[in-house]
Amino acid sequence: MRIESSATRTEPPVLSASRAGLSWGLLGVAAFSFTVPFTRFAVDDGGMSALFVASGRAVIAAVLAGAALAITRQHRPNRTQWIRLAAVTGGVVIGFPMLTSFALTTAPASHGAVVIAVLPAATAVMAVLRGHERPPISFWIMAGGGAACAVVFAAAQNGGLSGLHWSDLLLFGAVVAAAIGYAEGGLLARELGAWQTVSWALVLGAPLMITLTAISMTHQPPTGTVTEWAAFAYLGMVSMFLGFFAWYRGLAIGPMAQVSQVQLTQPVMSICWAALFLHEQLTWATVLGGFAVIACAGIAVRTRLGSLPTAARVDQRR
Repeated sequence: MRIESSATRTEPPVLSASRAGLSWGLLGVAAFSFTVPFTRFAVDDGGMSALFVASGRAVIAAVLAGAALAITRQHRPNRTQWIRLAAVTGGVVIGFPMLTSFALTTAPASHGAVVIAVLPAATAVMAVLRGHERPPISFWIMAGGGAACAVVFAAAQNGGLSGLHWSDLLLFGAVVAAAIGYAEGGLLARELGAWQTVSWALVLGAPLMITLTAISMTHQPPTGTVTEWAAFAYLGMVSMFLGFFAWYRGLAIGPMAQVSQVQLTQPVMSICWAALFLHEQLTWATVLGGFAVIACAGIAVRTRLGSLPTAARVDQRR
């Protein structure tokens, strides 16, 4: 009886969410919440091309990542890990920045934030597929509902499904790319370390991004105000690099499934920053569309968490 009572008393602290993990996770999400409005700000007046903003910020981050890896003398990944890192690079270093940068040349930042709000559910779907989990049917219903809400929102603002702009397709593509990169990166972080995974992915993508940056500068030399250059610097140093330090530290402290839910606050913060910095008007359609997508994504993630057995939740804490 005493042994059973002791086990009962020690189990809740293991499964309860760590305040430190949630705090670090929220700090990372807060850093990422500026990405969409600052990208829109950088490409708004045409002084910086979308290609330059997307590739140039990755070059800045790669320089910082390479220096961090060299200073700390990290061991290089093996062949299999390099192949998996290619998926992370394609998703979060190349795919998401490129697609969002081109999309936000025409789409308002608040619109982009709502469409991207389905990312937490999309990441959960990729994690389910990659981790060979078997969530209940309610998970798939809510994940699909979130995606449907995002499509309906984009279509409603563009005059129907036939009026969907190419920018909307790019945003949906960015969601898929980021979801793949997050899911694979989360698995690799258990082997290589959190910030090391992002750093190696940046270094892997550096040759291509340096080439694209050079091409963009040759085709259109970048110009901008001090504020626009500051936004670009933020994208490179924080959105692409330092923000991941806080985000992955929070996930490492865990529990990962619970900490990841704070990402649902990111679209709300992005919409607020768009209104504050870009003076975009908040319409009822934007507000309601954002809450609908966030609600579906939140229920989907919680459903997945609830479907995990106790042992799996404890394992995520490690």
